[in-house]
Amino acid sequence: MNNASVDEQMLLKALACAEGFVGRTAPNPPVGAVCARGETLLGEGAHQGAGTPHAEVNCLAQCPEDLSEATLYVTLEPCSTTGRTPPCCELLLKRRPRRVVIGCLDPNPRHAGRAISLLEAAGIRVEVAKGDIAERCKRLIAPFAKAITTGLPYVRVKLAMTLDGYIADHTYRSQWISGAAARDWVQHLRLRADAVMVGAGTVRHDHPSLQPHLEEAPKKVRVLIDRTARIAPEDRTAHTLVATEDLGYDGEHLETPLRALCKRGVNDVLCEGGGRLAAALLEQHLVDELLLVYAPKLLGDAAAVRGLPVAPRRLPEAITFIPFERLALGEDTLLCLKPATAAETPLEQPRGTE
Repeated sequence: MNNASVDEQMLLKALACAEGFVGRTAPNPPVGAVCARGETLLGEGAHQGAGTPHAEVNCLAQCPEDLSEATLYVTLEPCSTTGRTPPCCELLLKRRPRRVVIGCLDPNPRHAGRAISLLEAAGIRVEVAKGDIAERCKRLIAPFAKAITTGLPYVRVKLAMTLDGYIADHTYRSQWISGAAARDWVQHLRLRADAVMVGAGTVRHDHPSLQPHLEEAPKKVRVLIDRTARIAPEDRTAHTLVATEDLGYDGEHLETPLRALCKRGVNDVLCEGGGRLAAALLEQHLVDELLLVYAPKLLGDAAAVRGLPVAPRRLPEAITFIPFERLALGEDTLLCLKPATAAETPLEQPRGTE
């Protein structure tokens, strides 16, 4: 196996280490590390939560003292500044692996590349991954990268819809549009998020817990976006934030509660409804991913609850998306999309009578 293949395989192992802790490390990013001598694995580790040792520390704790012929592989550039824990660069300068391979640079412009300069100045070879493996490392920390550079969390909107675009019938009954496989997928999606958000109408009709129903899953911040609808006392559970009361929401500008969440250490928000909230997030250009689960069902009822009631547009001004994944979930189909542009063209103005 050539060096490039070894490097890719070891970075894949580091990614696998990090994946096990996605949704548990905020406000820090998930990071994985492995140390190897050639193809021989010496140690591996991941960052497991804010305030706990970083991936490099957990990895090198398993390794022999002499790393002069070893390579450390880490999915994210090692930290070079002191936070809740000492900078990992200090440890690397002390343990002195022969080489460090980094999956992607620190997205913080003030820190990007600083670790490379420190390590290279000490005579440690540093390489930064390229190609698909580098993109995978960047996708792993996409929520952290957005939070650290914009002050906004990464927002995923998930909706389960009929083929004709409804999320509930005219009686507001929505259980169950999707099948068991899709509902199981949602539990794992919740596990990866830092907070799960819904509108007041969804709370009033469904009283969802919004917690992942998985063994040993950590509790998620439960965000309720209210405006005129009141939140009943039984829905104000632990880990719940009510947007108007706790996050400065004025009933219109959703960027405000999202920024407030980011300041509380939330990097990754999953919005699970309802349709009006999803549409408002799209209209205000706050959505990073739109995840649509289509069930093979038709309601054919104009009085049913629309999934994405955005304002009317002419075809040339349609909100457009780029699909990046399609997946079968039992009898349902998952379509994952990213908004094609950061800013959309103006809405069609209402026409006067002729």
